[in-house]
Amino acid sequence: MRAKIFVVLESVFLGLGMLVLTPSMNPTSSVGKTGSPLQAQTSQTSSTIVSQTSSKGTQPKPLAVWECTTSWYGEDFDGQPTANGEIYDMYAATAAHQTLPLGSIVRVVNTRNHRSQIVRINDRGPYVGGRELDVSYGVARRLGFDQRGLAKVRLELLEVPSHPSTDHRN
Repeated sequence: MRAKIFVVLESVFLGLGMLVLTPSMNPTSSVGKTGSPLQAQTSQTSSTIVSQTSSKGTQPKPLAVWECTTSWYGEDFDGQPTANGEIYDMYAATAAHQTLPLGSIVRVVNTRNHRSQIVRINDRGPYVGGRELDVSYGVARRLGFDQRGLAKVRLELLEVPSHPSTDHRN
């Protein structure tokens, strides 16, 4: 039990560290309420770190915001390699998305209970129609939809890496 708690805490601190230290880019076009950011924008580079904050001054200002349906994946994939070559940890603050660059940082907000979690995109998927994001089991549990399996969420793109990771599943 202590090992699992340690892994979760380590993953959270790693994700937060990446959010602060990783350079990002700022897409020039915004996204409406549904859909995903224009993928052409991800080819731009920038060395600035997202440091803009909301009017409350507590959270980074999103580069893009949209809503989608998310699911989670867990034990069947735990210990398997992800698209960026990492080993999947079902308790880590990570997610899979089909088109966002690997290494992107996204805030996922459950629209039902308003719980949120910052995750790093390290895998590709989901491969089920009508779903745009697959989060780890640990994230689903923290967002309160692990029992339901699916949730409507708001995605807030916080950071896109200036040098996207190589997708190892070519």
